[in-house]
Amino acid sequence: MTDQPRLRYRLITGPDDARFCERISALLDEGYRLHGSPAVTFDGTAVIAAQAVVWGAD
Repeated sequence: MTDQPRLRYRLITGPDDARFCERISALLDEGYRLHGSPAVTFDGTAVIAAQAVVWGAD
């Protein structure tokens, strides 16, 4: 991670593929927690996923 402070809330989006799962897994390894359920949509070509993650106390 960079020297920038962590955002308390992030919404990660992208094609629903292994790379998307790797991005979410890396954030979980850094200490972020999942927030809510993932959402998916179809853009006419690919399934696009979205997952919110949060940093900090409950």
